[in-house]
Amino acid sequence: MRDTLLTDALPEPDSQAVQCSNKLVEIIRQECNRTPGGIPFSRFMQLALYAPGLGYYSSGSQKFGEEGDFITAPEVSSLFSQCIARQLQQVLNEIETPVVLEFGAGSGVMAADMLIELERLDALPQHYCIIELSAGLRERQQHTIAAMAAHLLARVQWLDTLPETRFQGVVVANEVLDAMPVECFRIREGDVEQLRVVATDDQLLPAYATAEDTIIEQVRSIEQRRGRAFDDGYCSEFNPAINPWLASLYDVLDRGLVLLIDYGYPVQEYYLDERDNGTLICHYQQRAHADPLWYPGLQDITAFVDFSAVASAADEAGFDISGYTSQAAFLLGCGLAELHQASLSDDPRQQLLLAQQIKTLTLPSEMGERFKAVALSKNIDLSLTGFVMQDYRNRL
Repeated sequence: MRDTLLTDALPEPDSQAVQCSNKLVEIIRQECNRTPGGIPFSRFMQLALYAPGLGYYSSGSQKFGEEGDFITAPEVSSLFSQCIARQLQQVLNEIETPVVLEFGAGSGVMAADMLIELERLDALPQHYCIIELSAGLRERQQHTIAAMAAHLLARVQWLDTLPETRFQGVVVANEVLDAMPVECFRIREGDVEQLRVVATDDQLLPAYATAEDTIIEQVRSIEQRRGRAFDDGYCSEFNPAINPWLASLYDVLDRGLVLLIDYGYPVQEYYLDERDNGTLICHYQQRAHADPLWYPGLQDITAFVDFSAVASAADEAGFDISGYTSQAAFLLGCGLAELHQASLSDDPRQQLLLAQQIKTLTLPSEMGERFKAVALSKNIDLSLTGFVMQDYRNRL
């Protein structure tokens, strides 16, 4: 959850952090200078977030929780991960030797909480795999799981890429799609322009230029899906990686479920006429702002998810779209109320804390409606508990 204060007043990074950012800027500058017209924004975002050792997600800096740049749902309450575990149980019970694969496990709290709940439900997977590129985050995840569920640590495996062999089970990605690099575009006198990043001697600058054919095709496809052309001056973005990413998941998943949870909208809401400056936003030390070129490598850069595009890519890959709903409806369908009651004690402070956690996870003004859950299935036919209460697939 990028639950941060929107502000232009950003604290200045310390000198060591600035040095790391400057190293990354130099790498980006060199690539810009080698590329006529600079690099596409998606390439800049890829380097800013994932450049080895220097990108935001590949460096060792604190990112999650109160001391980081944002707070995600697993840090809000263990009830979130327990609900997901209940949905996983329904699928894992149908498979003889199931595997759970989590993308971007963050601090490791969700993995630990899910493993504990799955053990309680007698539904532990044979292996719990985490795809994590950051050595620093891997270490933190290992410490977290060892501290919370040491007896289950042996089931956890860390991977650099998708498994080489097919598996059966569940793929979980919480707040992963929003961190995929996007292409930014602008409509100018009816033509499509794309955002690029160019370099001068002392800084990186944004620059719009005539869009590549593939970007023009994608923007025109979005116009068709929304049912009308964009107005002149309209700016937004799209995720060019969603199709190949889901295709790769389909290839490696022999039978099971892909569960995606993130903030976003279906196409008609994502590309509203009034949302004419897109959804791209940056986060640094619990503050949100709109400048992605500010100290590359030190801040998160994110964009909302177009769930209609996710559904289209999933269908193209071969998945069945088995559910789409709000986070609130998903959690309630997975037994949030029951888990809440089971967690209560006689301590009024604990009761108040749990109540506040549930409000954060479910209220429309918090995470409840802004975040969505989508389920993609392959070779398995189940009425998924998380989507029984409400199913919005007709909105996709």
